[in-house]
Amino acid sequence: MDGQNRNTLPKKERLCGKTGISRLLAKGKHGNVPGLRYLCLAGTEAEANRIMVSVPKKMFKRAVKRNLLKRRIRESWRRQKHLLAVEGGVDLLFMYPSKDILSYEEIFAAVGKVIDALNVRYGRKRTDDVPADDAPEEGSDISGPVDVQANEGQEA
Repeated sequence: MDGQNRNTLPKKERLCGKTGISRLLAKGKHGNVPGLRYLCLAGTEAEANRIMVSVPKKMFKRAVKRNLLKRRIRESWRRQKHLLAVEGGVDLLFMYPSKDILSYEEIFAAVGKVIDALNVRYGRKRTDDVPADDAPEEGSDISGPVDVQANEGQEA
């Protein structure tokens, strides 16, 4: 199986290191969607889109809750990252602003809205038929937009 088609989050897709994070914080563009704040820097020429997740200790004192939210955000990104259509690589920081613990479905929808916002900001539209607010069930598998688009093209 090709690494491009797999739904994984390898080390090369994680933003780490002082220089990358400093550059993102200094030059990145801020944005908000209901449930998430984000900071992005496009055109990094990295081999992959890289993410970082932040849940402040000020909001959640218990590490268990912070880790739960970080896992939910990373999983939502992992399942939708193929929808981001920005050339040249993107560094992205997700920040969790709320004191409430959102469900996985709400976080999934928020990450989808962030991806839509980035596609619009950088001139690309979302090309699949899976709406961001239609979160899949916990055990379901996303087969990807390729099969659905191929079938739509044959019907028309």
